[in-house]
Amino acid sequence: MADKEAYVQKLHAKIDEWNAEIDRLKAKAEQAEADARADYNKEVENLKTKRSDAENKIDEVREAGEGAWEDLKAGTQSAMDAMEAALKSAKSRFK
Repeated sequence: MADKEAYVQKLHAKIDEWNAEIDRLKAKAEQAEADARADYNKEVENLKTKRSDAENKIDEVREAGEGAWEDLKAGTQSAMDAMEAALKSAKSRFK
């Protein structure tokens, strides 16, 4: 049980980091000119969707039984990787 709890806590810490990054992008969007603002906002919405997908996977792990949560780790890691890649892409586009 401790392994599962530690894993879920680690994932939630990553979500918190992503929330801070999304907030920074939203702040940049508010300061951007109209056309750039639309691009920022579209990217922020994409990030929110991917973050939500990752959060849903974390919830599945948290709610899974002791034996089943290990089976969910691959799907969870895939969602986390997709979010990480989207965030990295957004940050590089809007420096």
